[in-house]
Amino acid sequence: MPKTQPLSTQDLKSDELYLRLERFCGAQPEKRWLPAYHFAICLNDGTVVGHCDLRIGHNDKTYYGGNIGYSIDEPYRGYHYAAKSCLLLFRQARKHEMEYVIISCDPSNLASAKTCALAGGRFIENALLPQDNEMYAQGKRRVLIWRFDLS
Repeated sequence: MPKTQPLSTQDLKSDELYLRLERFCGAQPEKRWLPAYHFAICLNDGTVVGHCDLRIGHNDKTYYGGNIGYSIDEPYRGYHYAAKSCLLLFRQARKHEMEYVIISCDPSNLASAKTCALAGGRFIENALLPQDNEMYAQGKRRVLIWRFDLS
């Protein structure tokens, strides 16, 4: 079982960027939400280029919604910052003794699918969302699911 208390994030950096912790949220079992880190993705000069998050653990929500989410601000797209951030998030997931993480994306989001491939993911399936999933309520019907083994 993964550790669910926040752990140090000081090592989540590379020669190009770092992840700045914005907040850690504890689990909310009544909503089936897992503990989660929320980060700003920053270039080493401090410029914020996007955001990412890491949900600790696994349940039906993370299978369809993923353990990792990311967004890159428009002017900074095309530099693979999302994939590079995922590699840093994998470090944090390992600290929590996670053996794998899931990332999902909308089938029409080709940039996100490319990010998953660049970060070393293995494509699992093009899944139909269950009707009780929050994304289904938002009008989405399918997600691409990628698995990243961390061992």
